[in-house]
Amino acid sequence: QEQLVETGGGLVQAGGSLNLSCTPAVIALKRAFRTYAVGWFRRPPGKEREFVGGISRSDTSTFASDSDKGRFTIARDNAEATAYLQMNNLQPEDTAVYYCAVGGVLTSSWRRYANWGRGTQVTVSS
Repeated sequence: QEQLVETGGGLVQAGGSLNLSCTPAVIALKRAFRTYAVGWFRRPPGKEREFVGGISRSDTSTFASDSDKGRFTIARDNAEATAYLQMNNLQPEDTAVYYCAVGGVLTSSWRRYANWGRGTQVTVSS
């Protein structure tokens, strides 16, 4: 059993776009989705897990870098219990396994999130 499910990953050429989705896999999380902050993280090959960005309960989004802020959009649809990471102008350095997580507050620290998905692979070719 997994807590969240990420979809939308795949192989894309540099400059392309992907829209990742995250939704709870269990009823308890789905019903309480509107109360959670959602964080997006990624783990590039051979590197540490890093914070990409997230969206708060109040619908305020934040990003870890200015570069990502200019290319990415984070959104949520509480009625659908789904969060999104829209990624445009993808580059090879964006290649990573992307994870979503939910928690009580929006934070860049992955240790603060209790509920995670298993990740979706994003591969960007040059």
